[in-house]
Amino acid sequence: MDNKASEIKKTLIQLVKYGIIGVSNTLITLITFYVLNTLLNVPYVPANVTGYVLGVANSFFWNRTWVFKTKNNWRREAVLFVIGFLLCWGLQILFSWVLLEVCDMKDLTISWLPMKKAGQNIVMILSMVVYTLANYAYNRTFTFREQSDDQQ
Repeated sequence: MDNKASEIKKTLIQLVKYGIIGVSNTLITLITFYVLNTLLNVPYVPANVTGYVLGVANSFFWNRTWVFKTKNNWRREAVLFVIGFLLCWGLQILFSWVLLEVCDMKDLTISWLPMKKAGQNIVMILSMVVYTLANYAYNRTFTFREQSDDQQ
């Protein structure tokens, strides 16, 4: 196998693994959000924060050890990871705010969806898509990029 084909295969495997971790993070975040916001009546933002903190801890561990398998300085990666998380989460919160407040989706009900606060749960799912795409691009480009020996 030539270098280009090998790199493509490596990238595809990485994307599949990133997707698996993404699904686990999404489930952790959504389940936490649903339990706190819908079942325990915790307001949107604290429920969102708690879900993302748990998801991000899971994400850093598995992305570093299983997806990107980096041997770079873990402290540097952790700082970059948190910066990326904060930037992308800020984007997610802004997107959520626009949908909840500007588009007034917070009280949205869907007759065939027997769920309290359906609008807030739908906004959470949509905003997580924005977060996930932005976060993947950031981490691939900055946090877990391969470094030469002199950059470590």
